[in-house]
Amino acid sequence: MKKLSFPILLAGASLLASSGAIAQAAPESSLSFNAGVVTDYRYRGISQSRLKPAVQAGVDYADKSGFYVGAWGSTIKWIKDSGATDGSVELDLYGGYKGSAGGISYDVGVLRYQYLGNKLGNVSGFANANTTEVYGAVTLGLFTAKYSRSLTDTFGNVNSDGSTYLDLSAAIDLGNGLTLTPHVGRQKIENGPTCSYTDYSVTLGKDLGKGLSASLMAVGTNAKTSCYQPTSVNKYLGKDGLVAGIKYTF
Repeated sequence: MKKLSFPILLAGASLLASSGAIAQAAPESSLSFNAGVVTDYRYRGISQSRLKPAVQAGVDYADKSGFYVGAWGSTIKWIKDSGATDGSVELDLYGGYKGSAGGISYDVGVLRYQYLGNKLGNVSGFANANTTEVYGAVTLGLFTAKYSRSLTDTFGNVNSDGSTYLDLSAAIDLGNGLTLTPHVGRQKIENGPTCSYTDYSVTLGKDLGKGLSASLMAVGTNAKTSCYQPTSVNKYLGKDGLVAGIKYTF
């Protein structure tokens, strides 16, 4: 029976994830909330919602000192599709510090992906889905490079602690509230080289005003179907596609 082996399965990865899921630096302390919906929850190129819509929400606190904490959640399907009896919600808990030096901005922190009530560890060939990562990012001008490393087994992959994700992106202001964000990333699964892959995307975001924003993302991967096509649903979750979303921040 073909098994589904996920590397990093949520919170920016989602199109609307704050993960996702890193609070933005602010000159003063701030508390904000967000809620949204996407036509497909993609994280690092892989669908977490079986190519179907997902509902998402989060909260972020950014202190004026540069420290931040937050939480973000989304509906998911991949854990049950892998054979587990429970696990339909992803909750990301994160915290870190943002600062700048010599014209370069940096961001370091830790992120816990918690899959509420998940029983994936009871399925033969899988470890527990819950995963902890540390990350570091640097931004210079338009460009951001980020490196993440897992401290635990990585999203159900057995003996996969130490897995890494390196991604490069750019934020291009097109004016009139439009932002274009090209992205490329490389997911390496420790002790699971056949499940390592590259993902790529281009996202067009639009600030609609009054806290509303919309986005359209073209996304794809070179992930192998042997790792990312669960036999229970027979859908390739790394396929090329378009993802639309809308979010309200308040």
